[in-house]
Amino acid sequence: MLVWDSLNTHVSRTMRRLIDARFWLTVHQLPPYAPEFNPVEGVWSRLNRWLANLTKHGHDELTVLVKTGLKQMQYRPGLIDGLIA
Repeated sequence: MLVWDSLNTHVSRTMRRLIDARFWLTVHQLPPYAPEFNPVEGVWSRLNRWLANLTKHGHDELTVLVKTGLKQMQYRPGLIDGLIA
């Protein structure tokens, strides 16, 4: 059994032919946007909203801001539980 997202290469005609040629393979496509199947989506969404209001002056500064945002979420288990729920 294979569970895939809806990446264009996963749903192409070529891939469909490859899948159809393997009788033993069952493929399940996830919907295009399925945060309920991927709780990390909530974390990234919240982090993206937080970063949207900040000015980044380079890759190094962006890295620090992302790490800071993730660290702040780490110490708020209620927030993480809410994103998973």
